[in-house]
Amino acid sequence: MSIRDFIRHHYRHFNAATVIDAIDGYEAHLTDGGRMMVTLAGAMSTAELGLSLAEMIRQDKVHAITCTGANLEEDVFNLVAHDHYERIPNWRNLTLEQEKDLEGRGMNRVTDTCIPEERAFRAIERQMVELWNAAAAMGERFFPHEYFYQLLLSGEIKSRFQIDPKDSWLLAAAEKDLPVFVPGWEDSTMGNVFVANVIRGDVPNIGLVRGGLEYMHALADWYVRTTLGRPIVDLQAGHGDGKRTGTHGRAIAADEAETTVGFFQIGGGIAGDFPICVVPMIHQDLELPCPYWAYFCQISDSTTSYGSYSGAVPAEKISWGKLDLTTPMYVIESDATIVAPLMFGALLGW
Repeated sequence: MSIRDFIRHHYRHFNAATVIDAIDGYEAHLTDGGRMMVTLAGAMSTAELGLSLAEMIRQDKVHAITCTGANLEEDVFNLVAHDHYERIPNWRNLTLEQEKDLEGRGMNRVTDTCIPEERAFRAIERQMVELWNAAAAMGERFFPHEYFYQLLLSGEIKSRFQIDPKDSWLLAAAEKDLPVFVPGWEDSTMGNVFVANVIRGDVPNIGLVRGGLEYMHALADWYVRTTLGRPIVDLQAGHGDGKRTGTHGRAIAADEAETTVGFFQIGGGIAGDFPICVVPMIHQDLELPCPYWAYFCQISDSTTSYGSYSGAVPAEKISWGKLDLTTPMYVIESDATIVAPLMFGALLGW
């Protein structure tokens, strides 16, 4: 029995039935010519989501990704240091002394999985420093994901791959030049490494890495190009002198757009909240027309809570100008490390 058949046979009610509904909605969105943004919070790369996500990218079932800095780098760490990771099945029962021992051995724990500092972080630090300095020499600045794309596509670390490269979602993204947006990259190991090298004087200046506000600008342009078929500067030029009028831009209906974009959110936090805000930014702050997100699904084990972002029900997003009355909305209350691979497997026909 395939994954798809298993799910359809057994997932009939309650939270499980929502999985089927969300899969069907995802497929209908793509069949109608829509595009899909996937957002990655948590430690999904260390959970090896690339085993399914990479193929989703290759088969054009994912068209853009927003992720935390940790998910960006941890896919590469897994690629070059997988054989040296340690799994701790009894992670809930570790004593403080055992945690301290892990620190002493340079084993950074993420739930049940320890990432080896020397084999992972330090294994790519030299190459990253070289890329940052090369950019400085050319007078260039790049986004965090662009430096990682350069690292992977250069082939310099290919001989050190310890997993099948087809299971790296970031490599699949790099090979397709997939749009990737990484808000808050400074909250990551390589972000810390970058700052340390600037302080030490091994990298000339802090401005070599483009940041979150520039990512939002790039995201707005990508969203308008994707949905309306033209760059955002052209759209703005066609709407007067750009001065605020005090009225919202028209949030256009899906059938008025060239295509629409869906939103598949894994977890919450900045990986989800940052990109979903681009729509109200365009039609409320820029006062330009743009379509709402045309599909929304969140996998989260956050308890429903009015006051938290991750626990807010999707309908709350209507008042913020992110989703419309007609937007298909799904919340799957479960562990994304269990649900996301099943959904991706079904969507891939496995």
